[in-house]
This record gives sequence, C-alpha cells and structure tokens, in this order.
Amino acid sequence: MTETTKDATPATPPKERKGQKGKRRKALGIVAVAVVALAIAFTAHHFLIGARYESTDNAYVQGNVVQITPQVSGTVLAINVEDTDYVKAGQLLVRLDPADARVALDQAEAQLAQTVREVRTLYANNSTLQAQVALREADVTRAQSDVQRAQDDVARRQPLLATGAVGKEEFNHSMSQLAVARSVLAAAQSAVVAAREQLASNQVMTSGVGVDQHPAVQRAAARVREAYLALRRVDLPAPVDGTVARRSVQLGQRVQAGAPLMSLVPLEQVWVDANFKEPQLRRLRIGQPVTLVADLYGSDVEFHGRVAGLGAGTGSAFSLLPAQNATGNWIKVVQRVPVRVELDPKELAAHPLRIGLSMVATVDIRDQGGKSLADVPRTDGARHTSAFENMDADKAADAAVQRIIAAQLGARAAPAAKVKAARAAPASNAMAASASASIGAAAN
Repeated sequence: MTETTKDATPATPPKERKGQKGKRRKALGIVAVAVVALAIAFTAHHFLIGARYESTDNAYVQGNVVQITPQVSGTVLAINVEDTDYVKAGQLLVRLDPADARVALDQAEAQLAQTVREVRTLYANNSTLQAQVALREADVTRAQSDVQRAQDDVARRQPLLATGAVGKEEFNHSMSQLAVARSVLAAAQSAVVAAREQLASNQVMTSGVGVDQHPAVQRAAARVREAYLALRRVDLPAPVDGTVARRSVQLGQRVQAGAPLMSLVPLEQVWVDANFKEPQLRRLRIGQPVTLVADLYGSDVEFHGRVAGLGAGTGSAFSLLPAQNATGNWIKVVQRVPVRVELDPKELAAHPLRIGLSMVATVDIRDQGGKSLADVPRTDGARHTSAFENMDADKAADAAVQRIIAAQLGARAAPAAKVKAARAAPASNAMAASASASIGAAAN
C-alpha cells in the first residue's frame, strides 16, 4: 500500500491578512477622495465658469463679398488689378471696348435731332391747318351764296310757270342747279368740320408745351442720356475699398451684362458667425461681450466683440436641401443657430482676418439685460457706395442734349466755356468726356 502526498497550501498568517485589508481600504479611500474632488471641481466649474460662459469652436469669419459685374456688354480691353491686390473705392478695375456704346450714342443723337425736326413740323402745321380751316369756311360762304342765288332763281320762275312765261324745262333746270348748290354747300360744310378736327388733333399734340418739352423730344433725349450712360459704364470702378479675390476675367473676353468678373472683400468689415447649439441659446442676449481666439494667431491673440444678433433660423432650415422631418426615417439632430459677433475694429486692424478662418467664441452670459431677438431697425452701419455717382458727367449729358435741341431749333448754341466745362472730367471718366465732345460736334 502506497502513501499519497497531498500538496497543501500554507496558511496565510493573520498579520499578513490584516496588512492586505489595510492597503485595500487605503486605496478605496484614495479613489473616493479623488471622486469627491472631481465632483467638487466639476460643480465649482459649473457654477463659477460654466454658468457664466457659453463657448463653441464652430465659429467662422464672415464678410461681404462684393461681386464686380458689368452693367453693359463688351470686350475687355484692360484689367488693372490682380488677385490679392488692395483697391480703393472708385479705382478703375476693368475697361471694356467703347465702340458699340459710341455707335449707340451716335444713333441716339441722330434720332433726337430727327425728332426735334418732326415736332417742329407739328407746330408749323398748326398755322397751315388754321389756314385750311379759313379756306374751307370761305368755300362754305361761297356755297351758301350759290344756294341763295339758286333759291332766288327758283322762286322767280315758279310763279311764271303757271302763266307759261317760263317753260317747264327751264324750271327743272333751275331746280337742278339748286340741288347741286345744296350738295356743294353740304360738302363744303363737311370739309370745314374735317379741317377743324384735323386742327384740333394737331393742337392736342402741341398744346401746353414747347418743342424742347414735347414728350417725343423728351423720349428721344432720354435715349441719348441712356446711350451716354452706357458709354460711361464701359469703365468698371471699385464700389468699395477691399481686396481683390477670384478674378476670372481675361483680356479680350466678351462679357455680358451681369456676368461676375471678380470679387472685392472689405476685410476691415468682417464679422464672426458662431454656431451655438440649441441649449446654448437660452441665455444668449444681444450686446453680451464675446472673447474670440483665431486658429491663425493662436491663444496669444484674443479678439473682443459683442453679440450683434441671433439668426432667424437654424443653418439646416436655410440650406439648399432643407431637412424633411416629416418623413418616416427621422433621427433627431441637435440644431445650431448662427450668432453674429461684431469685432473690435482696432484689434481687427492690428491682426487682420480672412473670410472662412476658424475661431473659438466664448460669450459672457452674465448680463441678461439684452434681447434675444432684434425688434428695432438698424440706425447705423448702412452700406452705400458713391463710386457710380458722377454729377459732372450727368450734367455733361444734359448739356449735350440741350445743344442738340438748340441746334435743331435754330437757336443760339451753348457758350464755348460750357462746352469746355462739359468736356472736363477726371481721368477715370475719359470715355464720358470724349462722348460729350462728339455730341457737341454732331450738334454743330
């Protein structure tokens, strides 16, 4: 009989078991303290910082992108800028071929001269038609005399017909002459009525205004101004100060009115669109201060601004293909609303931004005195341009029209000093000045 040996695990001494339990309690205590500390830190952060600020990194620089489009069709003769160039308002960007506009202006001038002559003919016809009326009235008077004479002849012969002193044939002849005289009188009276109606019709066309104020002349003059304006528009000035971007126009290209040629971006007027989630909008108000950091400059450069307004809808509501939430396959997605943030112009000048750059926006929401939606119209910040306003060129067009009308009326032409003044124009309006000179030559 063999003996089997059993491996027995040696028993742990009581002192070692007590030491292991102490270490376990110590570790659990450390974990508990850490959890409590984290909870306290989170609570403190929420009440001290989280409850005071709303932040998002879904923020991007936005700005006005001004498209440069021609107002008339033409062939590109000159391009004076390139991408990234800075331009001032009124600076010449592109020049189109003015040949077509000049031809149209010549045609409009000729049409105005012809219209003035036609209207002069209308006024001259008044005297002619009045003479025609007088002539027709004289015919009526003569016809009335003939009728009276024929009636007297009939009255004399009728008593003699019974005695046989006058033959029946002679009496019938007198009656025939009376009928003819009456027919001539009726025709003369109708001619008088027609002449008077024609005179009245012509007077309607001419009464109350002079030749230069006649509607037909004014219509032709407006066409001259329109052609003159088209000649001015072959030069494309910059409507605002800004940086050139996306220049697509090329020399010799035939462009149509309204076709985009390039864009101008006023980088000193950019803003930030911060897209906050729906729960973050609860305490956002207009006028609250905002601190922003751009990825371009890093955290060393901070921008300061204020909430200018909250969007009227979510980004998806205004997208090209808005969400169809009424369909069967629906998944709830937290929406974002753009919040417009105006930047400090001095900080923007010191650290320029570009459209599309990423930003991190943090809004201080402690001030709840503002409104969540604007309810009054904007009273400042209206955008306008004076690059297309040239009163001197408009006056030159009016002077050219007056010279043409005066020449066709046979009146004295405008003084030479006015002609020189009309031709004087800035270098950027050289085309307009040459058009004025050509109009004056045509008038003379």
